[in-house]
Amino acid sequence: MHSYYGKVAMPKAELHLHLEGSIQAETLLAIDPALSAAEIQANLKCRTFEEFLRGYIWITGKLQTPAHYALATRHLLERLAAENVTYAEITLSAGVVLWKQQDLAAVYEAVWKESQRSRVRTYWILDAVRHFGAEHGMDVARFAVTRREHGVIAYGIGGDEARGPAEWFRDVFAFARDGGLHLVCHAGETCGPESIWAALAIGAERIGHGIAAARDPALLQHLRESDVPLEVSITSNVATGVVASLEQHPVRQLYDAGVPIVLNTDDPSFFNTTLTREYELAERTFGLPVDRLAANSFRYAFAAPARD
Repeated sequence: MHSYYGKVAMPKAELHLHLEGSIQAETLLAIDPALSAAEIQANLKCRTFEEFLRGYIWITGKLQTPAHYALATRHLLERLAAENVTYAEITLSAGVVLWKQQDLAAVYEAVWKESQRSRVRTYWILDAVRHFGAEHGMDVARFAVTRREHGVIAYGIGGDEARGPAEWFRDVFAFARDGGLHLVCHAGETCGPESIWAALAIGAERIGHGIAAARDPALLQHLRESDVPLEVSITSNVATGVVASLEQHPVRQLYDAGVPIVLNTDDPSFFNTTLTREYELAERTFGLPVDRLAANSFRYAFAAPARD
């Protein structure tokens, strides 16, 4: 068993991490000094999925300029480097940037340039809001393809699974894939196994969360045989109430079924976690081998880096 500090020192990759959900009080105060600690705390708390979404909308509303996004990127990458996260694929909510009617090109340029200053090898996943519809999703995909040579490694969809079925995005995913991007999809977090099947049907290469797969033996077999990893975020699922308690999280069941697992933080500022803490939980609560999980984090990275 590794000590906590041993897990900090262990090289790790982070593959499911939302920039907006990583913004801590320090960054918010730098962006808006008029904010009070009480207001920040009230908006970063999370007891249900709905409360999380409200807080996420609040925090994205504070990001008014490309410089704000760049500052958030700098602070995030400093924290990742301190944990010896040597590779990261960070998700930018490009769909929200467009929804706010901001200049997506300027925002992306800011985060990309900032990420190139870090010793963390960084790529970007541009994410559309699935319940905004396929046309919105295509707007994000078109932009994402134009930045393939400048750090965008994948296209994804997040948001409300129930109100934005994966089937809507079949043509969008095909466009992004033909444009040279990898494909990811949040699925099986708040909806059932059918949502994961639908994501796989349109070409998703990794599944964000995917914990509902534990309820479908045929899906477990398919994920294992097809070597499709689940991006599991244990603390996130407990904090949003997707699972009732830490002990009831199905990560051990998924692992025992042979499904590839990668540990992630998702939105660490809302869930008060770090990647090291997720490894600690996986080992201490579920008896999972952290060395193998760390190896998975590199194995299923889209740029497939060698471990440092």
